Amino acid sequence: MASTLTSFEAATLDNVSTQELYRELLSRLGEDPNRDGLLRTPERMEKSLNFLTRGYTMDVTEVLHEALFDVEYDEMVIVKDIEFYSMCEHHMLPFFGKAHVAYVPNGKVIGLSKIPRLVDVFARRLQVQERLTRQIADAITEAIQPQGVAVILEGQHLCMMMRGVEKQLSSTVTSSMLGVFKTQLQTRNEFLSLVRQRGGL
Repeated sequence: MASTLTSFEAATLDNVSTQELYRELLSRLGEDPNRDGLLRTPERMEKSLNFLTRGYTMDVTEVLHEALFDVEYDEMVIVKDIEFYSMCEHHMLPFFGKAHVAYVPNGKVIGLSKIPRLVDVFARRLQVQERLTRQIADAITEAIQPQGVAVILEGQHLCMMMRGVEKQLSSTVTSSMLGVFKTQLQTRNEFLSLVRQRGGL
């Protein structure tokens, strides 16, 4: 059974810096945090993890600020092959791959450069791929109320490649189909066909 911290232990940890915690972790792994190669590792680890999880400090509304436009266009908009990098919340190991995002506008569109940034908002957090896929779709739906949204993520997970089953060639594909992408087979098939062209699935 996992032990829980006493109130005294928790209060003590509140006064410990993140870098000191990393130094302790290195010691518990059997390393000497004072040796030359590891002396600044806690500092680097802190900066690295802050960068890899910066999505917690990003806000969808701010990212999309002044990038929502009234446009009379009702055909599919696709941004595909968006590189993403995230961290598995179960093992704190990276997973990465490509995101394919599409929507059918309903009088309003999103500036194209904002869609990759939107992917980053949710990817740069501790995640599971299934939730990440749905969060991207839900954020677009909430922002512009389109006729439909489709998101496909193709990911490779180091928690499968480096440990556990150690299957280096496996990949995970998740999808979220909302609105017309869910109710209209022709629209969904058009999206899948366009994603497959010149790479993709």
